[in-house]
Amino acid sequence: MDWELDIDEEQIRRERNKARELRKQSWWKNRIGRGVCHYCGKSVPPKELTLDHVVPVARGGRSTKGNCVPACKDCNNQKKNLLPMEWDDYLRHLQK
Repeated sequence: MDWELDIDEEQIRRERNKARELRKQSWWKNRIGRGVCHYCGKSVPPKELTLDHVVPVARGGRSTKGNCVPACKDCNNQKKNLLPMEWDDYLRHLQK
């Protein structure tokens, strides 16, 4: 299914600002303090983990605790604006 949401630039900007604020909170510091990528499960130094939106902001996702996870740079770069179900093949490849 090929579809697009009409997400305006202002909404994306607001959600990215919210994400910057979330990164300052103690719950986020605890999440990255574990040093584990949400997607591949690899151990990663906490400073190298990025905040990833499970449902990307560009696809209508929000900057909430339930939608933000720590990800290694490789997984975050591979995922880009895909939904998890859209990159399931990549995730399965990691598990081999």
